[in-house]
Amino acid sequence: MEQTAGQTLGDLGEFGLIGQLVAHFPQGEHVLVGPGDDAALLRIRQGHVVVSSDLMVEGRHFRRDWASGYDVGRRAAAQNLSDINAMGGTAHSLTIGLAAPADLPASWALDFAQGFAEECALVGASVVGGDITRADQVVIAVTVIGAVAQAPVLRSGARPGDVVALAGRQGWAAGGLAVLGRGFRSPRVLVDAYRHPEPPYWAGPAAAASGATAMIDVSDGLLSECAHLGTASGVAIDVHTADLEVPEPLHAVAAATGADPISFVLGGGDDHALLVTFPAGAPLPEGFRVIGAVADGEGVTVDGAAYEGTTGWTHF
Repeated sequence: MEQTAGQTLGDLGEFGLIGQLVAHFPQGEHVLVGPGDDAALLRIRQGHVVVSSDLMVEGRHFRRDWASGYDVGRRAAAQNLSDINAMGGTAHSLTIGLAAPADLPASWALDFAQGFAEECALVGASVVGGDITRADQVVIAVTVIGAVAQAPVLRSGARPGDVVALAGRQGWAAGGLAVLGRGFRSPRVLVDAYRHPEPPYWAGPAAAASGATAMIDVSDGLLSECAHLGTASGVAIDVHTADLEVPEPLHAVAAATGADPISFVLGGGDDHALLVTFPAGAPLPEGFRVIGAVADGEGVTVDGAAYEGTTGWTHF
């Protein structure tokens, strides 16, 4: 691979950068035509095709002084792979749109590609194409394509009497963001959780196979995702704080910032935990824990009462 030390995107040019980026993305056996043509050509053997898109904008979703190009790549891939997981499927292909200033170091873009590729490798997904253009700030647009072997699990299937369950870490990334926002870098485990989320990629297919009635990934906040799921299903959801895990590092950050440690878990996003409803009495897959209940009505409550704190991230 050519050396890029000290070079910017303007130095490399569009096609020079593309040539180096492509080297980071190995292709799976399902890819008949990958990067380099007008469109990718994929082989889909069976099941349903599921597609999702996400944007990341510098200054809004990430800061380059808080996260390296590698970190941003991991995060960009994770949030998209998680959307397919939340349908009960597994991602197999992604495209990336990258807009960036001409003076962005080429090494940042290549580090981004490396982080993105490593996250995709966790589920065996391939980057099959994309586009690059010039902009005043870094903007990343990702489209992900996956497959679901069974009927996809939607947000709209929860029914009164179901239990609400969670798989994966929750509140860790929010704690890391709070630390970074105050100019600190510890507890390191929380900062790392913000930079490198660990979505439970196994959980979506496992939940679907176990009879899940509704699913959503926790991108913006636990309570806000409960609200999305409840609205789509036409039900009320109550979250039980006694059943939520609040790790010790969150207690340390809460003590330093004057926050309630449970607020990171209830309102935090970016961990991409999986929120699922199951019929009452149904055996849950290993790794899930019950955190609430579904009832008739509408809205989200915490321990039976309205919650006055932040419920999640809002984009506007």
